Amino acid sequence: MHTIGFLYPGYSAEDDYPTAQRMLDSIDGASGLIAPSLRLAHTEMREDAHRVDALLDIGSDEVLAAGARELAEAGPLPCDAVIWACTSGSFVFGWDGAAAQVRALGQVAGVPASSTSFAFADAAARLGVRRVAVAATYPHDVAERFVWFLAAAGIGVVQLGTLGILTAAEVGTLGRDRVLEVAQAGDHPGAEALLLPDTALHTMAWCDDLEQRLGKPVLTANQVSIWQGLRLAGDRTARAGLGQLFRTAPAAEPETGVPVEPASGAR
Repeated sequence: MHTIGFLYPGYSAEDDYPTAQRMLDSIDGASGLIAPSLRLAHTEMREDAHRVDALLDIGSDEVLAAGARELAEAGPLPCDAVIWACTSGSFVFGWDGAAAQVRALGQVAGVPASSTSFAFADAAARLGVRRVAVAATYPHDVAERFVWFLAAAGIGVVQLGTLGILTAAEVGTLGRDRVLEVAQAGDHPGAEALLLPDTALHTMAWCDDLEQRLGKPVLTANQVSIWQGLRLAGDRTARAGLGQLFRTAPAAEPETGVPVEPASGAR
């Protein structure tokens, strides 16, 4: 059984992970498999704000290192991979800065590491998606940085929609009907997939609903984070019920070329 660790900033949609755990237990149990274990640690959020300066603080090496140590102490088994489950707290550093962030996290954790931003890039590549629409909860200036991040991965954004919500806490209050509305409003006929890039947004119970509404793949922040963690841990199981991404067995190698292995001698 694989154990995946997630560093989650503050409190907003953290219950998406227990929801995903129950779904994995049900899906894998029906196939006679033992589901992977999803372990969550909350990292420090000194200010809940989708603002560049606050996001740089949320994603600092110091904050993530403390979270990695908490994950290591949270269970009897070590994690097989660790994910920084925050999109804006990774892409705000830019491609190179986010890669350095992942490398530092992997060195502290001693296991393969990644972040939600790179998970989006890897997931889109796995599905062969190059043109996307983005329905972001963030203010426009923050959302633009996600567009730039995707461009570095060779992914073009044909439409960017923003809700302008400043705090993760407010994003976490959006229910199923509102999330479906946001997704539909943010879609574009020229997009091969829609991206919902905020781990503060509840989506795990509605992945299939979102794709049925839009008729195309929908990638959500918590969904791709979990998928990436499983991939890095070596889980190659295809699963129904969690969107097209999970129905596509993960590849062994990342598409982004970003190092995910811990530094030599780390553990």
